[in-house]
Amino acid sequence: MSVASVYPLYIQKAEKKGRTKAEVDAIIFWLTGYDEAGLQQVLDQKVDFETFFKEAPAMNPNVSLIKGVICGYRVEEIEDPLMQQIRYLDKLIDELAKGKAMEKILRQN
Repeated sequence: MSVASVYPLYIQKAEKKGRTKAEVDAIIFWLTGYDEAGLQQVLDQKVDFETFFKEAPAMNPNVSLIKGVICGYRVEEIEDPLMQQIRYLDKLIDELAKGKAMEKILRQN
């Protein structure tokens, strides 16, 4: 599955709850180390999630602070590294859509 196929759904989910594309992008940048140009390249090339995470410039060292349930699974207990990374992103977008403050989503306090 390509990141480009899911990215618009992340934005749609956020915007339905009054959040912005810029906030979705900020979450992706924080989690993966991609910047705007890098993310656009991923989207244009229809990169799959495995490649997206494998080639991420710098996975955030604070990903272990992401905890909770998404799609019925505790993200901190998912054993498959790729699935865990995907669910981390899902969890952060879900927190955004639920109205959580960006500094809390980005584990800054």
